[in-house]
Amino acid sequence: MTFNHQSVLLQETIEALVIRPEGIYVDGTLGGGGHACEVCGRLTTGRLIGIDQDAAAIEAARQRLKPFEDKVTIVRSNYSGMKDILEGMGIEKVNGILLDLGVSSYQLDTEERGFTYRADVPLDMRMDQRQERTARDIVNTYSEAELYRMIRDYGEDRFAKNIARQIGRARQEGPIETTGQLAEIIKQAIPARFRSGKGHPAKQTFQAIRIELNHELDVLKDHLTEMVDLLAPGGRLCVITFHSLEDRIVKNIFRKCEDPCECPPDFPVCVCGKKSKGRVVTRKPILPTEEEKEANHRSKSAKLRVFEHI
Repeated sequence: MTFNHQSVLLQETIEALVIRPEGIYVDGTLGGGGHACEVCGRLTTGRLIGIDQDAAAIEAARQRLKPFEDKVTIVRSNYSGMKDILEGMGIEKVNGILLDLGVSSYQLDTEERGFTYRADVPLDMRMDQRQERTARDIVNTYSEAELYRMIRDYGEDRFAKNIARQIGRARQEGPIETTGQLAEIIKQAIPARFRSGKGHPAKQTFQAIRIELNHELDVLKDHLTEMVDLLAPGGRLCVITFHSLEDRIVKNIFRKCEDPCECPPDFPVCVCGKKSKGRVVTRKPILPTEEEKEANHRSKSAKLRVFEHI
């Protein structure tokens, strides 16, 4: 299957990066190379480092970025390894970093990857297929309490307890093997009058399992400040999120990087000694235009936030 993925908020992100022709840029979620291609087109002596953990994405990006291969280095890894990757290349600071979070259209549309609730395929959901653990392992080995916590926190589903209980009951008869089986179990756990709400009834639980399996929020929380520190003065970090949990993490970490002072509000001067790393460029997130939302329905929940290093 061809790696199809429409880059969300493309022009807005490229403008926000304020690309310098001689600069060094990192795309931490390379995907099909849509954003990276636009960055490369604006470089002269600069270079781009593209990171992705998905083999199909790496191959697609390699093809797309062929005209710029003298400026591009592609690494198969999670963006959590960005600092080590750059150190290995002898790079201390970069002029811009981009993260386009979440699951790609290719991953959703390639049924055998097991991200979809619209087909009946083996439960997988690994973004990096070198990883051994799959969604099947989570669904069949987590206790009901762990499933409830995961669905409540990462899926924000009001019926998390019902869904966890229903999964527990269903697997007593045998392991849950496929996305179709799981989607049906979730559907049965949600009262009929609520099933026709926002999208497919399994959507939020599938999101929760995917986030848990791929440690998406942990990686973001643990490495975003580190990325700010990798920026040269005037360098920018652009992050595109697709749900409220990611957006909240980005918003809070950017705010903390701008104002890290921990002194009580009534202190006349700061004594904690924590210095600002820069400024939040986007007080409110940048959202897709109506035209983009019309053309690409998956862009509807996208939000772009930008931080500039001092």
